[in-house]
Amino acid sequence: MPAKVERVVAIGPGALRLIVYLNASDMVVGVEDAETSWPAMGRPYRMAHPEFAEMKVIGKGGPSPTPNPEAIAAVKPDVIFACYFDSSRANALQEQTGVPVVVLSYGELGNFRAEEIYDSLRLAGKILGKEERAEEIINFIESAYADLSSRVEDVPDSEKPSVFVGALGFKGGHGIESTQCNFPPFMAVKAKNVACEAEKSGPFFIDKEQLLEWDPDVIFLDENNLHLVLTDYEKNPEVYRSLKAFKNGGIYGILPFNYYTTNIETAIADAYFIGKVLYPDKFADIDPAKKADEIFKFFVGKELYAEMAAKYGGFKNIADAFT
Repeated sequence: MPAKVERVVAIGPGALRLIVYLNASDMVVGVEDAETSWPAMGRPYRMAHPEFAEMKVIGKGGPSPTPNPEAIAAVKPDVIFACYFDSSRANALQEQTGVPVVVLSYGELGNFRAEEIYDSLRLAGKILGKEERAEEIINFIESAYADLSSRVEDVPDSEKPSVFVGALGFKGGHGIESTQCNFPPFMAVKAKNVACEAEKSGPFFIDKEQLLEWDPDVIFLDENNLHLVLTDYEKNPEVYRSLKAFKNGGIYGILPFNYYTTNIETAIADAYFIGKVLYPDKFADIDPAKKADEIFKFFVGKELYAEMAAKYGGFKNIADAFT
């Protein structure tokens, strides 16, 4: 590894995001086509850095990234950071380019406080001379999680509304049947998630009969896939109208945070909004929009809530969309 790293490229889902979090975007000398041709909306790290769209392309992005060794060598990076690479691919790319390859990881999809994320931030931070910033990020995440959890610590389960999250995006867009038990924003505020009765880990699908049986008090929907739910509602309105949450207007929109793996800042912002909906007295001091901007500013240097809300809808009750 060079004693001083000044030029880097990042390959694979989430690699460039971590470099932006570490305030090292000025070291980036080439990007994947995902940063020049995909929509930036929904990826705060990319929204905050429009200059990435003009950089030289060093490979094809996606779940199976395909770096271009010749293009990488041409921009002369000191280090290549890569996510979703195994050791054999990393070693092969290192041999092809003559540039050290450092593999980073996010761990489980959606988990915004995974040890793999912390290990990756510390490793990249050490290489980039950003150790202090790496610790600031980790401390911010841990402090936010502790704040979220402590606010609801004394709320007994018997007083918690039952909740469900639907229309979650993973490997594409899905309708209300797409859900998750270990949904990180719910876990942060200790929500009573009915999907955990299915005893499944990771994202999974249910049928509407199961949702009718669970009949949650409150439903949150990923606004990136809200159009799919609305289309299905038009075909099967009686199913939705049978649900308690629809009868009582307990339907809320949240911002999507799984786009080119986990956008940590958006997941934390979602958690504060969810907490405000479920336990308004415990989150009385929180304005979800202002809190989101505070979080975006810390992670990527810009307040982006208004821009994301204009695109997706933002933090609000969306029951009127179904009338």
